[in-house]
Amino acid sequence: MKYSIRFFLIFFLFSQILGGIAQNKPDNVCYINNGRIFFQLDKRWTDTKKKEISVLFSLDSLLIEQAFKGESPFVADSITWEVISINENIVELSKPVSTSPGSYQPDDVFLLDDNWFIKPIIAGIPIFSVPKKYGINKFKNEPNVKYENGYAQFYLPGYQKNRKVYLSGSFNNWSTMELPMQKTKTGWEVSIKLAPGRYLYKYIIDGKWISDPDNLLKENDGASGSNSVIYCYNHVFELKGNTNARKVYVSGSFNGWDRKDLKMNRVPGGWNLPLYLEEGTHAYKFIVDGTWTPDPANSNIRKDANGNLNSFLGIGDTIVFKLDGYKTAEKVILSGSFNNWSTTELLMDKSAAGWELPYVIGGGNYEYKFIVDGKWMPDPANPVTTGTGNFVNSCITVKPNYTFTLKQFADAENVFVTGSFNGWNESSYKMIRKDGAWTYTVFLKPGKYTYKFIVDGSWLIDPANDAWEENEHGTGNSVLWIEP
Repeated sequence: MKYSIRFFLIFFLFSQILGGIAQNKPDNVCYINNGRIFFQLDKRWTDTKKKEISVLFSLDSLLIEQAFKGESPFVADSITWEVISINENIVELSKPVSTSPGSYQPDDVFLLDDNWFIKPIIAGIPIFSVPKKYGINKFKNEPNVKYENGYAQFYLPGYQKNRKVYLSGSFNNWSTMELPMQKTKTGWEVSIKLAPGRYLYKYIIDGKWISDPDNLLKENDGASGSNSVIYCYNHVFELKGNTNARKVYVSGSFNGWDRKDLKMNRVPGGWNLPLYLEEGTHAYKFIVDGTWTPDPANSNIRKDANGNLNSFLGIGDTIVFKLDGYKTAEKVILSGSFNNWSTTELLMDKSAAGWELPYVIGGGNYEYKFIVDGKWMPDPANPVTTGTGNFVNSCITVKPNYTFTLKQFADAENVFVTGSFNGWNESSYKMIRKDGAWTYTVFLKPGKYTYKFIVDGSWLIDPANDAWEENEHGTGNSVLWIEP
C-alpha cells in the first residue's frame, strides 16, 4: 500500500507541474496519455529554443535531432523511443512512463527549482549548487579524477561486465550521451577539457545513474541521492623549509581565516597544498605549529588597517581603484562586496592624484565604497550606483558579458532592470540613459534568468525580447539564456 500511495503522489506532482508548464508556455511540449510521455518537437525552433527545451524537459539534444530524422523506433540508453510525424514541422517523440513502484526512477518527476527555473531532476541532477570560494578533493584512496594541463581524467574502476558507461555532469549540461567512457583492463576512463573550477558529476552505467563510489565529496541531488563533487585545481600553496614542524596549515580570507580547515601536506623540502581558488584577491598566512607567518616566498605583503602583515595573491584581472583628492587624509580604505565589506583589509596607497589600490577581482557585479578617515563615501568618479539617500554604493562590473537595453521611454526619470540575477531588487541596478536608450551592463554566469524593467515605478517585460514565461502575478517575465 505504501508504494501505491508513493507512486500516486509522484504521479500527481508530475501531472500538476506538467499542467503548470502547459499553461505557462505558448506551446504544449509535454503531456502524458495512456501510460506514455509525449514530447511535441518543432523543426522550426531556433538553437536557443532547442536548448531551453533540452534543459527544461531533460531531453538530450541528440535525442531531439534523432527525432527530427523521423526514424522509429530507436533505442537510446536502453530506452525505446517512438517518433510520429504530425505534419511537415511537428514530430512527436514518446516513451513509456514507468508504472511499477519498484522500477520508479527520479527522472519521471519534475520539481520546481526556486533559485533558477523549472528544471527536471534526472536521477541526480541537483536542484541547486552552492558555489565555494575554494575547494580540495577527497577520495577514499588514490584520486579517481586527475587534472593536468587543462584536462580532467575521469577513471571508474571495476564494472567490467557492463556494456556502456557514460560520464554526465554540470560541465556538459548533464547530457546522457555526450561523453561515452572507454573500457580498460581495470575499469572505464575518459578525458575532457575543463577550466579550473568546481563541478558536479555522475556515471551512467547501462542506464543506471550512480555517484562516484570513491569520491568522499558529495552534494544532495534533490532526489534522495547525491552528486559527486570535483575541483579542478588552479593554485598550489607552498612553504619551503620548516621540515621539523609537526603541523602546518594555510588560512586566509577565502576560508574565513579558519585555523584548522586546510592542513598542508609534508613534501620533500617543505609543505604544499594544491587546491582550487575562485578568481579574485586572497589574503593569507601560514600557521606553523600554531605560529602565524606571512609567505616568505611572496613579495606581495601588505599591512592591513590594524598593522598586521598578510600575504596576497591574485587570480584574474587587475582593477585599479582610484580616489582623486583627499591628500590630507591619514587613512583611506577600500571596502566592498568583493571582500565581505572588510573595514581593515584593503588599505589604499597614496598617489600623485590622491589614493589608489590595484586589486584582482573575478568576473561579477560588485558594490563598493571608500572609507576616508572613518567616513564612508561612494566613488565620486563612478556614475553607476545602487541605493538611495544615505545608502548609496558605487557599482562595478568585471568581465561584463551582457547589456540590458531599453530603447523606449527616453523621457522617463528612473529606469531599473531587476530579475532573478539580483533577487528582484527594485533599486539595485539603475540603468543609464545614453543616445536615447537605457542600458545596464552586467556579468552573468551561464544559465537561465528571468527579468523585467521598472520605468518610473511601472513594471514591464522587455518589448524587444520574444522569450517570456508566465509568473505568479499573471504579468509575465522576460527570459534570458546565457550560454557557457
